[in-house]
Amino acid sequence: MTKQQVDHVLRAAGRITGEKQFVIIGSQSLHGKHPDLADDLVLSAEVDLIATKHADRTEWLNAIGVHSQFHESFGYYADPVDETTAILPDGWKARLVNLPPGDTDGVRGLCLDPHDLAIAKYVVRRDKDIAFNRQLVRRRIIARRKLLALLDKTPVDEPSQQRIRAYIAQDFDEAR
Repeated sequence: MTKQQVDHVLRAAGRITGEKQFVIIGSQSLHGKHPDLADDLVLSAEVDLIATKHADRTEWLNAIGVHSQFHESFGYYADPVDETTAILPDGWKARLVNLPPGDTDGVRGLCLDPHDLAIAKYVVRRDKDIAFNRQLVRRRIIARRKLLALLDKTPVDEPSQQRIRAYIAQDFDEAR
């Protein structure tokens, strides 16, 4: 998905909900720091969104969600999520990155910092998350030291932390 497509979804989301700000928590949040990315890292057809002022309005985004007319017309869609969708390090909201300005009719996108996004994907560790994080490491979008510091602030048990530390080490060792 391109930055312009993310802008389109935000514009439509704002019209549907009356909201002027959304948090973007999935892979499309990379557009916050890397708005020109238009490749396999942001290939996903959905933008995971949370309405910031009226979280209950997030569900209204189903009108432009999967299998909607919007999705059928454009090939991408909004995925209404909430703050429990991803396990994120404490303080993630303070690290949100503004989506660079675009054609959003004044609707703002707040994007996860790439390190917070990577931690969430290390926690879930689906096949697509493994490949995604390895690309983040190879492209030097994320740093080992920062990941490990954030992992210490992530609400997971000690065995999970140990496992994630090993995954991080493996990804950075393979990237050398």
